[in-house]
Amino acid sequence: MMKLWLPILALAYLLGSIPFGYLLVRFFRKKDVRDTGSGNIGATNVARSGGKGLGILTLLLDTLKGYIAVLIAMHFAPSVHGPSNLAVAAAVAACLGHIFPVWLGFRGGKGIATALGVFIALVPPVALASLLLFALIVAITRLVSLGSILAAASIPFFALWLVPVHSAALLIGLSIISLLSIAKHHANIVRLLHGQEPRFGSKKPAQPLEKPVQPTDKPTPRKVNA
Repeated sequence: MMKLWLPILALAYLLGSIPFGYLLVRFFRKKDVRDTGSGNIGATNVARSGGKGLGILTLLLDTLKGYIAVLIAMHFAPSVHGPSNLAVAAAVAACLGHIFPVWLGFRGGKGIATALGVFIALVPPVALASLLLFALIVAITRLVSLGSILAAASIPFFALWLVPVHSAALLIGLSIISLLSIAKHHANIVRLLHGQEPRFGSKKPAQPLEKPVQPTDKPTPRKVNA
């Protein structure tokens, strides 16, 4: 069984590292998605930079690659008592591949869509619960980043609640994926704290308020006639 780990994890990483957002925008728009918007290769920035259709396609493909990576591991290491350790490790590897893709100098996306794919494969009820939480938050606030962060943070707690048999390896793997996704949102967290995070559907990011010009205390010099 241990002989399977290296090839399965390598395959999971390589699947996760396929930069669909970058490839779609490059092919259809002849642009580098990293040069526009937030510079991210994920679905949200692709939607802003390349159009909603490309954004939706990026979301689906990024989700699918995570799902397939875990399904392959589950095929070679089946388990009747929840996901096997190899399947959990493959899930982490796929997300690492998306966040740190070898093809783009290890500068990838934030891992939310790929994480959704691996969660669907590993723990479907948890994936559904986090997706509903994400949709609710975005519907109320129109802040995709806030929905993503809170949905990612909820994953381990939903697993404790909704998965009857949860091994330590599963909880650790889910927590690692969640923390990686949240950490990749560090710039969004800063903008959220300062009230500058763009809302979904806005044309451009919110700009910080300009400071009002303060009146000067210096007297205006008078012109002296010679």
